[in-house]
Amino acid sequence: MYDLLDFGLNLKALGIGWGTLLMFALLVGLLLTGAPLAMVTLFVALIFAVGWFGPNAVPLITSRVYSFVSSFVFVSVPMFVLMAAVLDRSGIARDLFDAMKLIGGRLRGGVAIQTIFVAVILAAMSGIIGGEIVLLGLVALPQMLRLGYNRRLAIGVVCAGGALGTMVPPSIVLIIYGLTANVSVGDLFTASFLPGFMLAGLYILYILFRSYTDPNAAPAPPENPVILKDHLPLLRGLFLPLLVVFFVLGSIYGGIASVTEASAIGVAGVIFSTILRREFSFKMLLDASLHTLATVGMIMWIGIGASALVGVYNLMGGIRFISQLISGVSDSPTVIILFMMLILFVLGMFLDWVGIALLTMPIFVPIIKDLGYDPVWFGVLFAMNMQVSFLTPPFGPAAFYLKSVTPPDITLGEIFRSLVPFIVLQMIAVGLLVAFPAIAIH
Repeated sequence: MYDLLDFGLNLKALGIGWGTLLMFALLVGLLLTGAPLAMVTLFVALIFAVGWFGPNAVPLITSRVYSFVSSFVFVSVPMFVLMAAVLDRSGIARDLFDAMKLIGGRLRGGVAIQTIFVAVILAAMSGIIGGEIVLLGLVALPQMLRLGYNRRLAIGVVCAGGALGTMVPPSIVLIIYGLTANVSVGDLFTASFLPGFMLAGLYILYILFRSYTDPNAAPAPPENPVILKDHLPLLRGLFLPLLVVFFVLGSIYGGIASVTEASAIGVAGVIFSTILRREFSFKMLLDASLHTLATVGMIMWIGIGASALVGVYNLMGGIRFISQLISGVSDSPTVIILFMMLILFVLGMFLDWVGIALLTMPIFVPIIKDLGYDPVWFGVLFAMNMQVSFLTPPFGPAAFYLKSVTPPDITLGEIFRSLVPFIVLQMIAVGLLVAFPAIAIH
């Protein structure tokens, strides 16, 4: 006991500046060993709780963790993950892609454009990116390669389009941000609606530009005119997905249901769709449930570790120290915002978005409020920044998701090179949101 108390007194004597440096070094060092982020953050939180305050501080960690996992809004996370898992195991995405031929059939680059439209609808149904990228990689990528699309353009469209789940409601990134920043998730969904479509629009403009300026980028559209009556059966693939999106988002925006209740409506809608399509089976539901359990378990453990670490660091006075440090970067609020975006961008190269949100938002959001900015707007800006992190190496989960379903001749390096133009478009979108906050908080 005396040794622990002596250790605490010695560690506290370092001061918050050296304590912050030591905590950061310990985090990085342990992560480099390959240890899971959740275990690393919990271990570091325990070390500093005992080392700074003594053994009696350990209950503070448990109280902090309980406040995170007991949030009612958090129930929506497994619901939306289950929606995505059921979608992944049904033929809804394939029929949806075929139905979108009515939109892109007469345009050069039409298949790439319809891929973006399908990605937006899938994002509005599920809210996560992994399943979407795998689905599009199985459905859209082979067709674009077969038709003679430029490989890098096709790869970039699938990865960037699949990552739109970060921005388009019901985004799980926004749900976690709302929990961390104590901001209404419904307000975040409303604010992210237009920026999400803006980013999808930038992708479509880029596809059209590449297709019409470079003959080798995309094949010419078919010469035969699209006859609507011949394609009416394809519209059946649009009906059920759009109905699910309407009920989920309509119930939230209409004030009929909370985000948590709407997520349950979405799960029921997707399962009912598979029953109508005669694709439902208890084996499929079991597989989807096990996938949901694994995904949500990972999110919860990261949340527990990050909440404990941030709680201990806050009691040490660290959040106030970092706030003063960031605020001292410049007298210009815009420069401070851009500096935060740079920090998030760098962290996104190495950490999962859940850990980034839970570790940084308790520090950043109070600064945003002090600067007079709307935390809802900053939440949308954070989600847009996480779009970039999904595509950038070396972590870039979007590239790894796609690599799992691509032909062997498509290397990981080629995938990352294909994403460069889309990363630039995402940065342009971040710049537009910083310059014109009304895009999100109109």
